[in-house]
Amino acid sequence: MSNLIRKSVQAMSGYVPGEQPKGEGIVKLNTNENPYLPSPDVQDILSMIDIAVLARYPDPVCIELRKAIAEVHGCAVENVFVGNGSDEVLALCIRAFVERDGSVGYFHPSYSLYPVLADIEAVEKRPVALDVNFGWQMPTDYSASLFFLTNPNAPTSLQYSKVNIEGFIKGFGGVVLIDEAYADFAKENCMDLAMANDNVLVARTLSKSYSLAGIRLGYCVGNAELIGAMYKIKDSYNIDYLTQEVARVAILDQDTMHANVQAIVETRKLVAEKLAESGFEVARSETNFLWVKPKGITAKKLFDELRKRNIIVRYFGNDERTRHHLRITIGTAPEMFRFLDAVEEILEGS
Repeated sequence: MSNLIRKSVQAMSGYVPGEQPKGEGIVKLNTNENPYLPSPDVQDILSMIDIAVLARYPDPVCIELRKAIAEVHGCAVENVFVGNGSDEVLALCIRAFVERDGSVGYFHPSYSLYPVLADIEAVEKRPVALDVNFGWQMPTDYSASLFFLTNPNAPTSLQYSKVNIEGFIKGFGGVVLIDEAYADFAKENCMDLAMANDNVLVARTLSKSYSLAGIRLGYCVGNAELIGAMYKIKDSYNIDYLTQEVARVAILDQDTMHANVQAIVETRKLVAEKLAESGFEVARSETNFLWVKPKGITAKKLFDELRKRNIIVRYFGNDERTRHHLRITIGTAPEMFRFLDAVEEILEGS
């Protein structure tokens, strides 16, 4: 069968998503979902939808949803692209802005989908290694066709200075996609840079702060010509009708989103303090998760022991840069107290 499959696809490794465990009594802290309910307007809109409309194709360019996004960010509809999750946004950026002999840049470590998307299109990868503290310093004379600048970064939870990002953008000749999946949990964001610079896009998702990972809705904002290029190559009807309606009302209910975010931020602070008291190294998180290096026990051992207690966190053991750390999604307060009690029990036993 090998002669039927592209050589680049045969050679590549696919993306491995976070585990979706099934069963009762599991505390799921491994995929950075939001533990709280989305806007009550979501339930209302679902109850009002006439199922007859499902016999028709949805709006192929999501005009009403894009109007809502544009209203929130103070831009024009022409500056908004809507995708099937931000993953589609990332994939289309490579297809739209990277020639076959071009290249894609990104931090290492960062979102592990980036190199997979580059491999799918068989373009050169130009990762930028973060320092020992996961700080960012661009190499001299660096260039790429497209750079995925994840801010705040995952899995490290760190946010990079907006001043440094602006400096990088001004000296960079390609397109910069600032991936802001976690921006609502951070102290600042770069959305204004998308409108001030012709080569910048800022991507967001409804999977985190809006509690809507299940509908797969992401978007980006930026220069109308870049947005138009992405619309040329997207799937015909990439966002279904139900997703468009749910996303539209959720986006417009900023109060619920901010309330949920505040609850997560407060819990994040408490958990970070408790882990630090146990001697763990805890990164200064600007996301809805913590990046921690355990003390007195290896990350792999702690991961395994938590799993025995039906508490699932994320361990990136296949990379020397990340195998000493765990990524812990912030759940509800009761879930996090259960997690902290388990950690204390495990440390006492070890």
